[in-house]
Amino acid sequence: MKKIFAVPYIVYPMKLPNITKELPIYYWLGSVPGVFRRSRGVPLANRLADFIKQTEGTAVPVGILDITFYRDDLSLVASQPVIHRTEMPVNISNKKIILVDDVLFTGRTVRAALDALMDLGRPACIQLAVLIDRGHRELPIRADFVGKNVPTAKREGVQVKLLETDGEDRVVIIENEPPE
Repeated sequence: MKKIFAVPYIVYPMKLPNITKELPIYYWLGSVPGVFRRSRGVPLANRLADFIKQTEGTAVPVGILDITFYRDDLSLVASQPVIHRTEMPVNISNKKIILVDDVLFTGRTVRAALDALMDLGRPACIQLAVLIDRGHRELPIRADFVGKNVPTAKREGVQVKLLETDGEDRVVIIENEPPE
């Protein structure tokens, strides 16, 4: 059972632009696609692409990556996983890629995304941008760009809620009840 015990961080509309201001903007321009995981990554992708188009005047190709078969916990997550289509608007070989996710935790999801990307081509460079970094890495993976560091206990969870998927923009920290 999960219990919401605090709502300390709100994802204001300016939070996403703050991430893009940190990015070396040339990585986003021209031949560089942003690649995003499904779920909360897709609306984040659209927001970032819209912001870059408004501020830089350049459309950013946005790819959508399904990492289902690349997860190392697939048998634990679902007996019949839901598969989605990976959508890449450009060939990623020799391109500089920004991989974007909502929450960075153990690093296992990012590892799966890297494996999925490598099956699509050999990018010149892959960098990672995350909205929330909560720590507790199990793999040697770090984000190049972080919207907010949110220290948590391992027993806690972080849920990013977005207007497009949840009807509101906010980050919720939940505490999992200990097993009985």
